[in-house]
Amino acid sequence: MTRRLLALCLIAGALIAPAHAGADADAEREALARITHELDRVQELVRAAARQADPAARVRFEYALLSRDIELIKRGVDEHLDAPRQPRPVAPLSGDYRR
Repeated sequence: MTRRLLALCLIAGALIAPAHAGADADAEREALARITHELDRVQELVRAAARQADPAARVRFEYALLSRDIELIKRGVDEHLDAPRQPRPVAPLSGDYRR
């Protein structure tokens, strides 16, 4: 029984693995775009929390640093999303080296 279960698991894994090996680039881009959107929402929450913070508190949270780090992460995701998906164009070679 254990051998059959193990064999079944191995066969199922072999059939499923190729589907995950070639991950869909569009699905990844969609997920990254959702992350960017969520980071925008987190930034709104950070601004709201900063407005509600007690300025007289002995220990204060560094909202500006958090906001800067979130913006840095968002910029990195955006740069990846905006990167060209095709190789850069290269000027053609003349090919004619005789005079």
